[in-house]
Amino acid sequence: MVLMALDHSSESFNAHRLFTDGVFVYHPGTPLPAAQFLTRWVTHLCAPTFVFLAGCSLALQIDRRRKAGESAWAIDRDLVSRGVVIAAFELWVSWFWMPPGTWLLQVLYAIGASFVCMVVLRRLPTVLLVCFAAAVLSLGEKVTAMSGWGSPDATPLIASLLLVPGRRAHLIVAYPILPWLAILLLGWTSGRLLVPRPDARAQSRTLALSGVGFLALFLAVRGVNAYGNMGLLREGATLVQWLHVSKYPPSLTFVALEIGVMLLCLATFTLAETRIPLREGGLLTVLGRTPMFFYLLHIPCLVLTARALKLESRLGLGWTYFSAAAVVALLYPVCRRYGRYKAAHPTGWTRYI
Repeated sequence: MVLMALDHSSESFNAHRLFTDGVFVYHPGTPLPAAQFLTRWVTHLCAPTFVFLAGCSLALQIDRRRKAGESAWAIDRDLVSRGVVIAAFELWVSWFWMPPGTWLLQVLYAIGASFVCMVVLRRLPTVLLVCFAAAVLSLGEKVTAMSGWGSPDATPLIASLLLVPGRRAHLIVAYPILPWLAILLLGWTSGRLLVPRPDARAQSRTLALSGVGFLALFLAVRGVNAYGNMGLLREGATLVQWLHVSKYPPSLTFVALEIGVMLLCLATFTLAETRIPLREGGLLTVLGRTPMFFYLLHIPCLVLTARALKLESRLGLGWTYFSAAAVVALLYPVCRRYGRYKAAHPTGWTRYI
């Protein structure tokens, strides 16, 4: 959530923000200043982590609910309602980010639509789901090329909703369902595998080995510098060029890199938690327990402040980092208070936020 605030602070204030994360928004030879690039790059971890952990927590929640005797119908109904509400929150986000009458479908759309898909997919064997996710991520570039993928304005609507970013009239799809559903399925699978492994050390070891495997895949595919990069190829051997992978749409290298880094982080946090007591009021703990609440509030805080001060896209990196820290500090006590209320009312409207 902190990294996400940095990215959205950059979007609101940073005069030289880089947005070169896909073949249609990057022109070969465009300079990629390291400080600006890395400020954007570190935030790439956010969306894959949100989607992966949504799948992982979904598997853990449904396992607990089934063991408690809850009916399949009740679980399905909750999945659909939560999915629809999560996707509908894009209207709130678009209201601040987009011109009037224009709607942007991003990560909330991807998560919400994936929740609805899980009504059917959760009943399938784990092996089949892993194969499906692997097929989408490995063959996505080939299928995308066959889908009539052109410039975003020329991409068919169905292709935009499912496969590649696109724009039709006043609707912009930045996060097509299928590649992000594949990431959610990887999280779902991880959740299923973690259920019978309550030991933190065993979990940490499994997460670390998986992370190394994903990073090895990234190095191999990015090293060959051909298929698997969604057309966003390396233009040199510098670190920036190695890390300059396609998020729009997610390439195999993007997914392998970000999931690999995320799994190593999770392994570290899982192991550390066995040695360092969890601080109930800690910043990351509070924001981690109220992610949707923070997400829905931090965007208007940043956007409206930039507009009110007439500083939209006019400042440098220093102010970008400062404004990110400021919005986190501002919302921390609000999120802490809301977290307490949510814990006391787990079955009410708070389960959607």
